[in-house]
Amino acid sequence: MFAKIKRLFTITNRFEAFMVIYALALGACERGIHYLDTYPGVGGTLLFLACTGSVFIAGGMILDNLALRRALR
Repeated sequence: MFAKIKRLFTITNRFEAFMVIYALALGACERGIHYLDTYPGVGGTLLFLACTGSVFIAGGMILDNLALRRALR
């Protein structure tokens, strides 16, 4: 039973990884737009860039982990 539930939260191929990265990017852009409205000027821009930059880091980690898992099989 727990194996079936665990399978729902496991990324197994590149398509699923890109879908998760896309969802992260949408959320980060939405949060960044909120920061631009709340903190106009340089502060809001820096927070927006921090939000979108974190997606690049997380996306790279997801893809690297997927490649490592594939290599270990």
